[in-house]
Amino acid sequence: MTCPYKLLPGPSATATVPPVTPSSDLIVVGAGIVGLAHAVEAVARGLSVTVVERDERAVGASVRNFGHGCVTAQTGEALAFGERARGTWLRMGRAAGFSAVETGTVVVARAAEELAALEELADERGADDVVLLDAAAVGGRVPVTGALGGAFLPRDIRVDPRAAAPAIAAWLARQPGVTFHWATPVLGVDEGVVRTGRGELRADRVVVCTGHDLDRLLPEVAEEAGLQRCVLQMLQVRAPGLRIDPAVLTGSSMLRYPALSRTAGARALRGRWADERPDLLGAVVNHMLTQRPDGDLVVGDTHSYARTHPPFSDESLDELLLAETRSLLGVHDLRVVHRWRGVYASAEGEFLRARVAPGVTAVSVTSGIGMTTAFGLAPSVLDSF
Repeated sequence: MTCPYKLLPGPSATATVPPVTPSSDLIVVGAGIVGLAHAVEAVARGLSVTVVERDERAVGASVRNFGHGCVTAQTGEALAFGERARGTWLRMGRAAGFSAVETGTVVVARAAEELAALEELADERGADDVVLLDAAAVGGRVPVTGALGGAFLPRDIRVDPRAAAPAIAAWLARQPGVTFHWATPVLGVDEGVVRTGRGELRADRVVVCTGHDLDRLLPEVAEEAGLQRCVLQMLQVRAPGLRIDPAVLTGSSMLRYPALSRTAGARALRGRWADERPDLLGAVVNHMLTQRPDGDLVVGDTHSYARTHPPFSDESLDELLLAETRSLLGVHDLRVVHRWRGVYASAEGEFLRARVAPGVTAVSVTSGIGMTTAFGLAPSVLDSF
C-alpha cells in the first residue's frame, strides 16, 4: 500500500508536513546516497518506498565529498559494487539531470616507489583498466609538476555531489509509490514498524541507512561493529585558469586505496615517508583533488578517528593540504572559498550489514567509499531479505 502523501525534497522550515501514516513495501531511514540508492533499487523492482530523513535535505557525507567514483582502486566486494554502481550513476545522471561523467582518474607518481606501485596494479588489472603514463603524458592530461610518470584509470567517474543527492531525491519523489518524509526524526525501529517524531510508519521491510549516526538510533549494533566517526578536513579553492577534467590522486592516495596500498611499492613508500613525511602519515592524508562544475577545486583530505570528536578544526591541517596542492600544481594563487569537516562511518571492513529484527537491516559504508559503491551495495541488501 502506498502513502497518500508525497512531500518533495527540501521543504522550508515553515512548509506544511503531512501526517505520517502506514506506508509501503520498504521504508528507508536516511536520505543520503546510501539510503537513496536503496530507494532507487526498490523502485526498479516495482516496490513502493517511503524515505524518512531527519533533516530538510541531505547535508552529511553525501554532499561533503569529492564526487569521485573511485572504482579501479578498490578490491573484492567493493570493486564489484563499484563496477555495478558506475552504470547506475551514469543512468541516474541522465534520468535525474545532474552531472555524472566518465572523466577517469590520473594517478600522479613523483617517486620511484609510486611508479612501482602503479606498475604492479597495471600488471594485475591489465591495460584496459590501468593505462601507464610517462611524465609527458601525465602533463598532457593534468597540469602538475614533478611527475616521473603515472597512470590513467579510465573507468572512474565523477559526479557533482552537491547536485546529485537532491536531484536523485527529486527524481524519486516523481515516481509512483515513492513518498518522502523530510524533517522527521526516527526514534526507533522494529519488525514492520518505524517510530518517528510524527507517528508510526509500517512496512514489510526496513533499511536503516544513517551512516556515522547509526549509534544514535542503534547503539548496540554500532558498538558491536566497533563503529567510529572518521572526520575529514577538506577545502574548496579557487585557481583561475586551471582546467582539470579527471580526478587527481597522488602518492598519499596509494597508501589509502586497497588495490594500491597492498603493493610492494606502496609499502616501500610508507616506510620512506615514516622518516621523510611523518606529517602526511600522522594526519592520514589522502591528497587528491577534483574540479567542480564552477571551476573551483575540491582539495583534501585528512583523517581522524574517534567515536566523539572535539568540535574544533586544526588550521595546520588545512595549511598542509594547501602546501601540498601548491607543490603539486606549481600554483601559489590559491584562494580558499570554503572549508568543511566531512564525517563518515568507520569500522573494520568496508560495509556494515546487520539484521536488527526480522525484516529490518542496518546498512552503512564504513570505509569512506559510499559514493563509489552505494548503488552496487543496495541490490545485494535487498536481495538478502
